[in-house]
Amino acid sequence: MSVTSALAGALSGLSATSRQAEILSSNVANATTPGYARRQVSLGSAVLAGHGQGVQINGVIRDVDRQLLGERRIAQAGGGDRDVRAAFLKRIEQSLGTPDSEGSLAARLTAFDQSLVEAAGRPESLARLGNIATTAKALAASLSVATKDIQAARSTADRQIGDEVGRLNSTLAQLQDLNVELRSFSGAGRDISALLDKRQQLVDQISAIVPVREITRDLNQIALITTGGATLLEGSAAVFGFTPTHTVTPEMSQALGGLSGITINGQPYDTAGSASPILGGTLGALFAVRDELAVTAQGKLDAAARDLIERFESPLVDPTLAPGSPGLFTDAGAALDPIYEVGLAGRLTLNAAADPARGGALFRLRDGLGAPTEGPPGNGTLLDALHVALTGARPLSSAGFAAGTRSFATLTSDILSASSAQRLSAQSEQSFATAKLTALVDLEAQNGIDTDQEMQELLVIEKNYAANAKVIQAVADMIDTLIRLDG
Repeated sequence: MSVTSALAGALSGLSATSRQAEILSSNVANATTPGYARRQVSLGSAVLAGHGQGVQINGVIRDVDRQLLGERRIAQAGGGDRDVRAAFLKRIEQSLGTPDSEGSLAARLTAFDQSLVEAAGRPESLARLGNIATTAKALAASLSVATKDIQAARSTADRQIGDEVGRLNSTLAQLQDLNVELRSFSGAGRDISALLDKRQQLVDQISAIVPVREITRDLNQIALITTGGATLLEGSAAVFGFTPTHTVTPEMSQALGGLSGITINGQPYDTAGSASPILGGTLGALFAVRDELAVTAQGKLDAAARDLIERFESPLVDPTLAPGSPGLFTDAGAALDPIYEVGLAGRLTLNAAADPARGGALFRLRDGLGAPTEGPPGNGTLLDALHVALTGARPLSSAGFAAGTRSFATLTSDILSASSAQRLSAQSEQSFATAKLTALVDLEAQNGIDTDQEMQELLVIEKNYAANAKVIQAVADMIDTLIRLDG
């Protein structure tokens, strides 16, 4: 080996170890940076005309377990889906209240029932009749408040869908641009590690909204396809379409045209069912809240409101009622029309004839809603009939519940117990999804950057650097010796 060859080899060694130290320091500094993948320098023998010329840097390799990364992304999407659903069901349970909580639907019903019993014992007491009106309005208000809360949740979900669609379009456009840069950088032989980190972060953001599979292409390109089969990125980025609605009412739905669905490149797609390509992430969960979970919850409230109206509008309960006249509870002042059951819970009111706040008279609670004048103050017959109508079991007319006969107390108990059961089930699924995601994140971290190992490698790099420096020093000494001999 000539002196110049020895010098060239040592200099290449210094260059390689310097690059290794640079990459290693980057690994340690970014050990907890999301999307950052451990790098290592790929080295090879430099050969010229069949002779070794030291070491050459082949490139920088990102250490990524693609299978684990894909599983973590699916788990991340599933966790987001369960979080959205659990949060909504918890909100509904809080809106209805638990049976032992003050102001709950069950507590309002108990107070109304008790007021009827107390007034029947002393029908001449205006204070007790007034308590009937107060508790009846409170019962109607509890259903109305729950309705407003459900529709507010639908409005919030609709707005969040618009936000998620905006993020999807923006992120997909960035991924398209990154693919172009990666193609250019790869062709020029430049280091693309930082671009790959950025792309991984962007794909992670998308996978939380819509679960996707990443497919590698030539020149460090990727394609993205949702687990439901829709192509989001294949050369060009897909464009999602959605039109937010500022106010959502119980009557509005996708089928009736009041609420927007989703489009991908102008083509409409299902947002529910096995044919939907967006299920499994936060976007699908938000559509489920707006179009399924909230609609089901509203349907149960409307069924309860209808049952409450029907219990008191029969002339068998109040003989003073004219045919077709509203009973003690009304649909915004009118008699029940089953065609307009949707949203009924939000329109439920006490009959104005018995509400002094709207020009009515309390004696009609005792003497009949159709009574023109006050009757005998000690007659509690109608009050007893009202109590029997409330507590008696009767067949349900609404499709919001399974067929059968129930008292109104049983009906409200079914609503509350179903709400609690759904919330508990959702929280259980949420806990499982969270545990699965945590396990995969931990496993990903274990396979990531081990700072102890990096420090050990740094010691090796330091020794290699020192060895190459000694070779250079030795060559320098040899050259000095040759110069002195020539002198």
